[in-house]
Amino acid sequence: MNRQSIDFQIMWNRLIAVVEEQATTLIRTAFSTSVREAGDLSAGLFDRRGRMMAQAVTGTPGHVNAMAESVTHFVREIGEGNIREGDVFVTNDPWFGTGHLHDITMVSPVFRASQHIGFFACTAHVVDIGGRGFGPDGNDIFEEGLQIPIMRFANQGVISDDLIRLVRANVRVPDQVVGDLYSLAACNEAGDRRLQAMLDEFSLGELQGLADFIIESSRQATLKAIAAVPDGIFRNSMQVDGYDEPVMMVVSLNIDGESLIADFAGTSGMSAFGVNVPEVYTRAYACYGLKCAIAPEVPNNTGSLEPFVITAPEGCILAAARPAPVSVRHVLGHLVPDVVLGALHQAMPDTVPAEGASALWNIQISVRPNTPESTVGNSEVLMFNSGGTGARPQLDGLSATAFPSGVSTMSVEATEHVGPIVVWRKDLRADSAGSGRFRGGFGQTIEIEPREGFDFSFNAMFDRVKNPARGRDGGHSGATGVVELADGAVLKSKGKQLIKNGQRLKLSLPGGGGYGDPKNRDPELIKADMDAGLISIDKARDDYGFSG
Repeated sequence: MNRQSIDFQIMWNRLIAVVEEQATTLIRTAFSTSVREAGDLSAGLFDRRGRMMAQAVTGTPGHVNAMAESVTHFVREIGEGNIREGDVFVTNDPWFGTGHLHDITMVSPVFRASQHIGFFACTAHVVDIGGRGFGPDGNDIFEEGLQIPIMRFANQGVISDDLIRLVRANVRVPDQVVGDLYSLAACNEAGDRRLQAMLDEFSLGELQGLADFIIESSRQATLKAIAAVPDGIFRNSMQVDGYDEPVMMVVSLNIDGESLIADFAGTSGMSAFGVNVPEVYTRAYACYGLKCAIAPEVPNNTGSLEPFVITAPEGCILAAARPAPVSVRHVLGHLVPDVVLGALHQAMPDTVPAEGASALWNIQISVRPNTPESTVGNSEVLMFNSGGTGARPQLDGLSATAFPSGVSTMSVEATEHVGPIVVWRKDLRADSAGSGRFRGGFGQTIEIEPREGFDFSFNAMFDRVKNPARGRDGGHSGATGVVELADGAVLKSKGKQLIKNGQRLKLSLPGGGGYGDPKNRDPELIKADMDAGLISIDKARDDYGFSG
């Protein structure tokens, strides 16, 4: 390795600190709990061509990997000649951004000595964007909220007052949403300051040489990793709940030397409701699942993503065409890794986990006073919750953990602070984990009630209610989820529903699938789960043959 390569490697490592500070600024200044508490965001540095050089570890694959594509759209739409110092650009276009209107992407050009050398970009989920609200009931994108095309948020340092006024007039919580817009811009500015200090330290005037080194090194390492996977065509299918009818997700992996193509031909067509997924989001999570298994040590950037070729027929539910409704594209999008990993298991046995709950059990709650004389305003509460992950070839699954999204669950205290609700219960759900030599992760049981004087409506966007997470190599499926009132009245798993004062919403989240024959599980591990109240005597006897 020559001296320049060594210097570039040092700078590459330093860039991770730069983008982490960028992301930390977003978390510290964000108004929405989804960003501040859960980390539903992304942040990264891009070269002047829009190629991602480095991404913050903080953030979700759906945001990060989709943003890797979206910056190239900004470059094309704006035009190099129209980019000036102090400009900041914005969009929430689902097809040019990260898949739905609630995600706002902000892109800020980086200048050095008056020369444009790159971009900082970040994405965050805002709690409201108008329209029907965060939920699957819309029948086209126009019902789902305010669309912001790729445009200037700031023109040479001057914020667009017209855009701010337009946003305020179209959302339910204007202070919160506008605050998040400013937070996104501040995030990029923080990254720029840290980058300029680094470039000063290394006496570097531009990024292109470093970008080429990073991207080409990652590309070659990823191609080498793909070449180590056995050649062949490997297929998998998985049925999931969908909105009003089941959805079949189908993938074919064609691996030939350094080439890997994942084709989703055969997947169900688009839905009339907002569970459709723009292809950019499908690619983001398909790449993530494949990269985790094949090239986990290679840093994530344009060079490590491009070797994974992901295709889906336009008009299928994983390649939704405009103006399809896509508000809850995460519900199916988060299940994409389970599909591709099921196919990859055939080529790389004892590598990938069993299926998990996977899709977040997000719940958007709109709280309203139930008396006309009330002086208290309305509240919008967004709560992220996770079921269990699938068991791994040599380890149990993780309980109440968001995979593949990687977001955190908001604390009960932070959630109750946003609006007048009470979270009465939030604990692990016994017997929800799929049995196996290594069991799946446990789901949760959550109970939520409006405070006295309030009702709330909630948007259900839940999957794995009819189709459980399947086990692998003899492991059992995890428990399916249940949406109901505390008195046992069953509710819908998708769509807007009303919870009146005195009623209590109960969510029983799904568990992950098991791995391997349950009869081969260590008896001490079975006993430990029983002692913790996580599996019943009946399940221990029936699934594991445990009598001790």
